[in-house]
Amino acid sequence: MSEEQNFESRIDLSELRQKIDAVHQEIAKLIVGQKKMIDLMISAVLCNGHIMIEGVPGIAKTLAAKLLARCISADFSRVQFTPDLMPSDVLGTSVFNMKSSEFVFNRGPIFANLVLIDEINRAPAKTQSALFEVMEEKQVTIDGTTYLMDAPFIVMATQNPVEHEGTYKLPEAQLDRFLFKIEIGYPSLEEEIEILTRFNNKALDEAIKSVNPVLSKNDIIAFQKLTRQVHCESHLLEYIAQIVQQTRLHNAFYLGGSPRASLAILNGSKGWAAIHGRDFITPDDIKQIVYPALCHRLLLTADKEVEGARIENLINQILDKTEVPR
Repeated sequence: MSEEQNFESRIDLSELRQKIDAVHQEIAKLIVGQKKMIDLMISAVLCNGHIMIEGVPGIAKTLAAKLLARCISADFSRVQFTPDLMPSDVLGTSVFNMKSSEFVFNRGPIFANLVLIDEINRAPAKTQSALFEVMEEKQVTIDGTTYLMDAPFIVMATQNPVEHEGTYKLPEAQLDRFLFKIEIGYPSLEEEIEILTRFNNKALDEAIKSVNPVLSKNDIIAFQKLTRQVHCESHLLEYIAQIVQQTRLHNAFYLGGSPRASLAILNGSKGWAAIHGRDFITPDDIKQIVYPALCHRLLLTADKEVEGARIENLINQILDKTEVPR
């Protein structure tokens, strides 16, 4: 029996595939195209990873995140980041209870299973830094008391790459806490016609209400355990390490990928393989994941920035030069 045939009986992904197909069908009620964006978002959920969605205004970044949350029967909260937002507005604050003569902690909107942070770069550094602990350790420490987040806990953030007035650039340490940065662009002409046709006689609010939950919290937790069992051959682990190593050696990068970047590629590839019905990783899975897992973790040198070098092109060059395992 071949090794691939052995893989087929390793874990049962049939229920996961059925549920993920149902999620696609629900989201497709409103979102036209953008299949890779949705696949990457679902892959991140299966890997219990946080998601950054970047694109110009009006291309359904926030809508996609809200729809994915609507497909999951779990606690959901949305936080609009603004320049006057304080850390306590996100995490919560202790309030003195006159009756009991004690301070009581009122939980903030971060205490949810799925948290949408809209325009994350609108809040100042003090508020952004409030996310460091909760995104990495899935806990919040207030007044010396630690509060654990309920599983699953996933942050979905949006960001506008064009408008910089009134924004605060995210520090590299915070960007590194996102499993993926998903960059989305304008729809094609055919897709835009389909959007206009679909909403010619239908209000967006009504369409959103038609999206039904198809996954429970227990489903997500069970599927995350399954995804961790997706097999990766040792030569593919070496392939991932070689790709990340090249980002550290490349003279175009001031900052290369860290071991956390390598783990992001590995875990993301497992999620990508799982949603496509495979319990083993292929080199193509890794290639699909490399850019969204690395693009926000790499910094160009000053010279390359002046030249207008694109990280996407440099990553593609690294992929072309790195020998693909057979």
